[in-house]
Amino acid sequence: MKSPESQFTTAAPAVFDALREFDSATVQNALIFVRGYAPAEHDYSGPELRCILPSMGTVVGYAMTACKTALHPVETSLSKDAYFDSIFETDVPIIAVIQDVDDPPNRAAMFGDEMAHLLAAIGCVGAVIGGCVRDLEGTERAGVGLWATGVVPGHGPDAFLRHGVPVTIAGLQILPGDILVCDANGVTRVPVDIAADVAVLAAKVKAKEASIFKDFTQPDFTREMWESWKDSHEGGAWPKGAKPEIPK
Repeated sequence: MKSPESQFTTAAPAVFDALREFDSATVQNALIFVRGYAPAEHDYSGPELRCILPSMGTVVGYAMTACKTALHPVETSLSKDAYFDSIFETDVPIIAVIQDVDDPPNRAAMFGDEMAHLLAAIGCVGAVIGGCVRDLEGTERAGVGLWATGVVPGHGPDAFLRHGVPVTIAGLQILPGDILVCDANGVTRVPVDIAADVAVLAAKVKAKEASIFKDFTQPDFTREMWESWKDSHEGGAWPKGAKPEIPK
């Protein structure tokens, strides 16, 4: 369905709430069973993206994208309010996704605690920054999850150049309205049109993993127990006959 004020399609509330129960790795596993193996750039973030505030746990929201500079002056830019208004006008949890397009990138802070408090007030639950950030303690107090590719103490003149456009953050291509599942592992991207199927498969993956953890934390695990387990399971540690098919 469409959020009444926003321009992107959203998942049913029950589907979105279901995705919030899983971490980014479980969701990525589920994506494999829904659409097959996908190129990493359409699937999950690269190792350069850091979870800056692990205490915030898993954060799930819809991407609102922008490109920004914060090192050198630019001749033309957009009103900052235009980006913030686009967030305020939605009625769903938002993750601000901002790509540093300066030259060089990743040198000046694109995000700090003032922006964190503003974004929290207008509906953001997190920020994924393809660049540097600062003011970590203040951002944590604002209650906003934060992922970035670096931390620095300062910045130059900052400007928004574009918003509502595709961006690339730590090797991951993100479109406006993508569902992002963000945690200590990084960010997994979920296209809205398959979100319901991903939620169903994520529950199956989580149940399978819970069974494995139970099996392998038994006291006095014996060779006989190991052989019995192997006989009853197949590739990927699924019980025989239970593994979903991976689409080609």
